[in-house]
Amino acid sequence: MQSLVTPSTIVKLIILTLQLQLTIPTSALSPCKTSCGNIAINYPFGLEDGCGAPQFRHMFNCTSDLFFTTPSGAYKVQSIDYDKKMMVVYDPAMSTCSILQPHHDFVMTDIQSVIIPPSQDTVFALLNCSIDSPVLNHYKNLCFNFSGHSCDELYGACNAFRVFHLLTNSSPPCCFTGYDTVKFMSMNILDCTHYTTVINTDNLKGVGPLDWVYGIKLSFTVADTGCERCAQSGGTCGFDTETEGLVCLCSTSVNSTRECGKDYLKLSERKVERNNIIHVVHITNTWFVFFSTLLCVSAAGSVVAEGLNHAPRLPFQLFLLILWTFLCMSL
Repeated sequence: MQSLVTPSTIVKLIILTLQLQLTIPTSALSPCKTSCGNIAINYPFGLEDGCGAPQFRHMFNCTSDLFFTTPSGAYKVQSIDYDKKMMVVYDPAMSTCSILQPHHDFVMTDIQSVIIPPSQDTVFALLNCSIDSPVLNHYKNLCFNFSGHSCDELYGACNAFRVFHLLTNSSPPCCFTGYDTVKFMSMNILDCTHYTTVINTDNLKGVGPLDWVYGIKLSFTVADTGCERCAQSGGTCGFDTETEGLVCLCSTSVNSTRECGKDYLKLSERKVERNNIIHVVHITNTWFVFFSTLLCVSAAGSVVAEGLNHAPRLPFQLFLLILWTFLCMSL
């Protein structure tokens, strides 16, 4: 009689065993989220109220992506470089070389303009301006030479901006300027119908508009509040939601003024050690169940085979098979 323990049965048991080996997650001690999508959330930023620095309070929200919020809208965060203190955002309502958007302003709060303003290598291109625009008259010094690029080049290379040239049969004025211009004058005051922003402009000499990187690069500052001391003690920097004073967040229920202390570090180490032990026991039990199940299947196969070879003893063999199965299920 052929054995019931076939190679396919063993393979199925191994797959089942591997599926049972689920890693037990380590208990999260920090009450603050550390990422949103593929963007890391580190100090001075935070998503929950009380996390990060109070200056950046309520400036970020996370759905499936991270967004930076200003009075003029929500801007998708494309990247954050915490070493260089730079963040790149994209305005979905902004015109680019490939799409022409309706009239739109970029507005930041006073505090945002100070602690996270657009960087020096972010250029605002004001498009289709009137000849009466203040940046073409009294404030023409606000416009500068942008790596040798011109309005004609912009209108000619970009399909989205070519309509301006077609409507007037000429190239309407434009202005390459910095954030301070749009900070103090709205698009209505500037008398320009559209704008676009370009980043990494230091390397765009001789590069056409089709290859520019469109977006807004923001440079942020981080005040020295002793956060490094808190992080070294195992905590997360945050603030009191009422006083906005610095708080070292040690866990969801334990806070400190500056650092978490030795007791907290010992507690963290004990939790990690405990989880490691539980994980080892879990794997050991899983393999024990695997080999026990394999033994049960093998024994059951032998019982059935023996019963078929001795038909008169079949009821007794079936009884043994049921008893053996019950014992295996109780493992």
